[in-house]
Amino acid sequence: MTGGLTGLTSAFYGGKVDAGIQRIMDALMAIPTLILALAVMAALGQSLFNVILAVGLVQIPRSNRIVRSQAMSVRESEYALAARAIGAGDLRIMLLHILPQCIAPWLIIASAGLGTAIIAEASLSFLGLGIPPPQPSWGGMLSGPARDYYAVAPWLAIWPGLALSLAVYGFNLFGDALRDVLDPRLRGT
Repeated sequence: MTGGLTGLTSAFYGGKVDAGIQRIMDALMAIPTLILALAVMAALGQSLFNVILAVGLVQIPRSNRIVRSQAMSVRESEYALAARAIGAGDLRIMLLHILPQCIAPWLIIASAGLGTAIIAEASLSFLGLGIPPPQPSWGGMLSGPARDYYAVAPWLAIWPGLALSLAVYGFNLFGDALRDVLDPRLRGT
């Protein structure tokens, strides 16, 4: 949500606002996903909220770039210019005229990013920086005391690993299907 709104704001105002926001996004994109999530978790500590915050933070630049590029193309459309001509304010133009055109790409990138978010959470939990142990996590199931029993009970690693892989694969397929449905360039004429 934050990435999309900053992308919309960046594209709408342009100039120094766009340059400032995009430099922050460049800095976030320069740091590898897992390293940034590890840094956030190391700074904030273990909790479900902190995992959500860390995984959400690493997803912001991607949605920012997608929404920004879409909003830049829509901002100069006839209906946005007509709304400006009749005296509509910036917020009204952004929310009622530009944002609806950005929703489809935003949903597609969000659904595709769910797989990345699942992997990031599992990685954090596997390394011991994710969700605290009483709460279930696929990464937590693959690490910790259960690793001592993998030789005699391999299903302790197989089933959580398989569930993790299938969930990520399913969200990737969902993102591709959503793109096929929502992208007008892919529809048959």
